[in-house]
Amino acid sequence: MYQLVKPDNIVEILENSVKKYSQNPFLGTKNKTLQQYEWITFGDFGKRVDNLRSGLSQMGIQKDDAVGIICNNSTDWAVCFFATSGLDARLVPMYEAELAQVWKYIINDAQIKVLFISKKEIYAKIKDVLSSIPTLEKVIVMEGDGPDTMTDLEKKGAAKKVKSIYPDSSSICILIYTSGTTGDPKGVLLSQANITSNAHAAMACFPEMNENDRALSILPWAHVFGLAELVIYCHLGGSIGFAESSTTIAADLGLVKPTMLTAVPRVFNKVYDGLWTKMNEEGGLAKTLFVMGVESGKKKRELNEQGKSSFMTNLKFKIADTIVFKKIREKLGGRLRGSMTGSAMMNPEIAHFFWDMGIPLYDAYGLTETSPGATMNRPTKYRIGSVGPAMGLGKIVIDKSVTGPDATDGEIIIYGPNVMQGYHNKPEATAAVMTPDGGFRTGDRGRLDKDGFLYITGRLKEQFKLENGKYVFPVAIEEDIKLNHYVENAMIYGEGREFNVALIVPDFVALDKWAGKNNLPKDHAELLKREETRKFLENEIINQLKDTYGSYEIPRKFIFIEEPFSLENGMLTQTMKLKRRVVFDKYKDQIEKMYAK
Repeated sequence: MYQLVKPDNIVEILENSVKKYSQNPFLGTKNKTLQQYEWITFGDFGKRVDNLRSGLSQMGIQKDDAVGIICNNSTDWAVCFFATSGLDARLVPMYEAELAQVWKYIINDAQIKVLFISKKEIYAKIKDVLSSIPTLEKVIVMEGDGPDTMTDLEKKGAAKKVKSIYPDSSSICILIYTSGTTGDPKGVLLSQANITSNAHAAMACFPEMNENDRALSILPWAHVFGLAELVIYCHLGGSIGFAESSTTIAADLGLVKPTMLTAVPRVFNKVYDGLWTKMNEEGGLAKTLFVMGVESGKKKRELNEQGKSSFMTNLKFKIADTIVFKKIREKLGGRLRGSMTGSAMMNPEIAHFFWDMGIPLYDAYGLTETSPGATMNRPTKYRIGSVGPAMGLGKIVIDKSVTGPDATDGEIIIYGPNVMQGYHNKPEATAAVMTPDGGFRTGDRGRLDKDGFLYITGRLKEQFKLENGKYVFPVAIEEDIKLNHYVENAMIYGEGREFNVALIVPDFVALDKWAGKNNLPKDHAELLKREETRKFLENEIINQLKDTYGSYEIPRKFIFIEEPFSLENGMLTQTMKLKRRVVFDKYKDQIEKMYAK
């Protein structure tokens, strides 16, 4: 159906790079003691893959068998991924930060035969349920060097080598379970062609990228958006350093010095918020120069769009860039040429700020079911506010039948070699989202402009109608509320009601500073009961929204929550999306009180 770009399997991609870039650094791990990164070359990485593939073959792993892994991003994770494909088997990745019942469900549903577990502590959490899974033959603990460890398996493989298989492009490469907002996770079957075609399409958007490029790995490879980064850099002969944790990203950027990033908007929102907070606290000349830079950058951009220029504007920007913006770029490693962002909408004001500063943010769009990329902004084609035009051989169609003939938007349908092979063991769910001609119904609303740039306008399942008949798209409002310095998370509720209510989790790091200045309690529960706290937060949020949203969209009442929405309490998915039903059920009584007459 599609003329695929070669190589069309990840085994061949790796082997080509091992031959061509044998001495190049590939994956870097932080030495926490020395505070520096230690790198494995493509050549040494390829040897480890050969050894593990041979070890897995001796254990009986063959075509279409499922190999599971519970592990964060690491060299070991990547070795398992490529070794499994080298036997034409499929990898089933799982998160370390996951509920035990979710691990059990996935291991059962995927019929995992061999399971890799990163740490002994995780094995201790799950070992009692493993004996009840009939397909599971072997568990390999990845740390240590004793029996039944990954090191032991690689040694056995080194003693009896097995040649790799180049899988067919239609073979299943990876089975990724979406941590859905409702019901059991759905296993998305992604073929070798799904993964490789998407990598080729992304690389075509950035033809200047090469073996000298470097990334800082922030997003989990158990999610396909992060996985795409691994395949792309392997193909390029480039390198990836692993972020130690979400709290060390700033320091890790300085050590790894990436040229490109793959990130979610929240990373840049935090940087932007942090910069303004620091400038407001410092005041004086630093803030004056920062504001001058922001304002002159905006004016310079607007003049450029009109084909004009201003000596004074350019001078102001150059001064601010030399004294202020250069230091910000150095904090981000000093080599960053840009970032591919996805998973949520980028705020245009923040996007413009980074573009003006010389760090373009290229918004992209896709889903697990599309491997992931469907559209992407790129250096030669971009529009801030959009998620770019279609990538590679893909095509975007807008179905207005679900929104009405007069609507300017509709459901986004994606076509291309990146579209999944279906949901594992769920033929009815697959049929519900696939069109007869092979398109994937995303459930997202969007519109295309005359040049083919896609704009996301909402999500069909998450939109709701107020009592007055007006539609509300809660995600957009929530994202804008979360841009506020004093807010960590938010949920909008109002389906069939007279008005919207907002459930707000404050950012207590920021709120504690405000409370200290105002002589208010340090205890968070007590602080949220105080009228002055509630009024302060309400005003902050309403002022954040009033110039963007209609009065019917802005929440009239607020519930302030001390407990964060998290993976542990089941209120967030692994990709940090809200499980609305879980949040509603927990706070149902408080919500109902907001509507009491």
